[in-house]
Amino acid sequence: MSLIDHVRATLKSTDTEGPFELYVTRTPGYLWALLFRALHVHPVAVTLMSIVIGTLAGPLLCYDFLGVRWPLYVGMLMLIWANWYDCADGQLARLTNQRTLIGRILDGFAGDVWFFSIYFFLCLRLTDDFIPGADWLAATFGLPRLMWGWSIWLICAWAGFRCHGRQCAVADYYRNIHMWVQLGMERCELDTYREVNERYHSLKWLSRDWFEKLYLFFYRTYCEGQENQAPQFVRFHQTVMQRWNGVLPQRLRDEFRQKSLPLMPTTNLLTFDFRVGVLFASLLLDVAWVYPLVEITLMEYWRWKMRRTHEAMCQDLTNRIAEYEQ
Repeated sequence: MSLIDHVRATLKSTDTEGPFELYVTRTPGYLWALLFRALHVHPVAVTLMSIVIGTLAGPLLCYDFLGVRWPLYVGMLMLIWANWYDCADGQLARLTNQRTLIGRILDGFAGDVWFFSIYFFLCLRLTDDFIPGADWLAATFGLPRLMWGWSIWLICAWAGFRCHGRQCAVADYYRNIHMWVQLGMERCELDTYREVNERYHSLKWLSRDWFEKLYLFFYRTYCEGQENQAPQFVRFHQTVMQRWNGVLPQRLRDEFRQKSLPLMPTTNLLTFDFRVGVLFASLLLDVAWVYPLVEITLMEYWRWKMRRTHEAMCQDLTNRIAEYEQ
């Protein structure tokens, strides 16, 4: 087997990975996973290392070190490095059969921590910068030269907490849905709010399960947010669970997969690779304010369009569910 064949064997699904993800992120991640397996490093430890590296990249990327450029390049390398570790932890878990719920939750949490650091230092960098066109406005209309000030904090808060969060959540949800249809319940990570909430309420704070209850507190909110973006899929999923206990008839499976597959490239655009490409380009060109605006506009449009298509598909399949009786 070639290196790429070995990498494909560690992927959750080849349907959800494009060529860029396979060669640029998954392959280096796999090589790191092999090293960590040889060193007997636990996947959760790899995730924690990715959190530290990615968080430290934030100030190097986004803070202006008196015009010196080399910290920016180091920050770019650190964020790429953190992403390789973020890939490696899941591949290592599958290689060593050490998959855990907390590992999955921390894996998603890692990216949130990286980008919180990035947004924070991006705001610090731009607060005292002049808004583009400030000189022209001042010369033409006699207006004062306007700085970003507190407005950039509001823009980044909306871009990060509202847009970025929803984009990544729904992209992750649709990938897991696709894997549920393609591979079945036992090989996907499709959790429902109801199941997670029931587990949360079954645990006690004053017990040795307090830590599990703590991370389930946040995870159930995450699952609820995903389901709120996909009510038609929730209806479809409930129908399938009631009729066939979650095992889709083959004809329904094939049709769902065929219609869902064209949306998978958009789920990748809405997660790491395109987002970081825009971030790096805006920083290199010294137009850092472009990055949150792209998230608010272009990426939000992609999310809306993908969600509209997916919801229409689920509604149609639910309405025709009787056609697929085995």
